[in-house]
Formats: sequence, C-alpha cells, structure tokens
Amino acid sequence: MPFFAILFDLDGTLTDPKPGITGCIQYALSELGYKPPNADELNWCIGPTLKDSFSQLLNTLDSTVIQQAILLYRRRFATIGLFENSLYSQILEVLKAIRFADYKTFVATSKPYIYATQIIEYFSLSLLFDGVYGSELDGTRSRKGDLIHHILLTEKLLPSSVVMVGDRSHDIIGAKRYHITSIGVTYGYGTEEELKAHGADFIAHSPSDIPKLIIRK
Repeated sequence: MPFFAILFDLDGTLTDPKPGITGCIQYALSELGYKPPNADELNWCIGPTLKDSFSQLLNTLDSTVIQQAILLYRRRFATIGLFENSLYSQILEVLKAIRFADYKTFVATSKPYIYATQIIEYFSLSLLFDGVYGSELDGTRSRKGDLIHHILLTEKLLPSSVVMVGDRSHDIIGAKRYHITSIGVTYGYGTEEELKAHGADFIAHSPSDIPKLIIRK
C-alpha cells in the first residue's frame, strides 16, 4: 500500500534544540545543587523523556526529586529554552515537497504539546502540518509508542499507510510496536548503529534523503 501520512519527530529531526535542552538541564541541576555536565555530555538527553533523563542524571527513582527537576527545567524552558533552537537546513523544502505530493503530515513528539505547537508556530511551519501531537505536561503519551497509537486512532490512519521519521531509538521502537514503516535520520542525535539496531527500515543521512524514500514516482 502506498504511504498516506508521515509522522515527524521534532527534536533532532525538524529542529536542532541542543542549546535550549542542555541549557535547561544545566539550570535545573544547578538549582538542585549539582554541578552540571557540559552541553556536549548531555547530547544523549535529546530525545528521551525528561523523566528518564533526570532519573539517570540524578541517579534516582524518587519521583518527587525527578518532578522537582522537571519543574525547574520547565521554568527556564517555557520562556528562554523554547527558542534556543534552530531549523535544520533543507527541512522547509522537504516539508513543502512532501505536502506538494499530497501526503498528510503530522508532528509526533514526546515534548509537551503546549511547547511543540509554539515551536512549530515560531518557525512558521503550521501550514505545512495537518496536526501537531505531543505529550501532556503530566507525562501522558510521553512514550513514543503511546503517542503513535493516539495519532493512529485520532486521525483514523492505517499503520500500513504511515511512516515515522525520527532520529532516536524510541522513534523506531514506537513505530515497530504498531507495524509502521520507520525512517531513521542520522543528522540528529542518534547514530546509524542505534537506529539500525532497533530496526529502522530506512536511513536518511540528510533531510533531502527523506522525500526520496517516501514519494512514489
């Protein structure tokens, strides 16, 4: 069956959010009295949920401590970190080409919906997407598989007609859980090894590779 809808991860796929995410993590850790790692040592935090990242960074499963770290992160992210972000080159052209070829497009991010919509609007991408889907602030649908399932049900999409595009293992794992074709991108924060190890169906080394893998001639 030809593809009908394309789900795009946000961080590391559409935009490079490193300055904002790492800066907010450093802020949260400092406020809690910890010496934060430098930004490059926090690249692995781009993609996973904040709950998972802070659990590892603080070496704790204490939900109260983790939630405190998340609230501190969001204190800075909501006003500053949100906009310490940049659109990957070629992404605008890629989205236009896919839309021109009559595919439906959706943002599928573990980031809270309230922030994802602001970022999409900030980069003037709203008209290039049929919908933006993210998690809730309480963590609901922060797992990529849960989010994908929600999108499939809400948009009444057949898994066989959908492609998930993302840069980390959880994008691929979530797609495979619902038998969706996946494209792993290596220009973000996941490696080709990571993406292939979790079963990515295709690999895109640059944004311009994405339409070549999707659009049927």
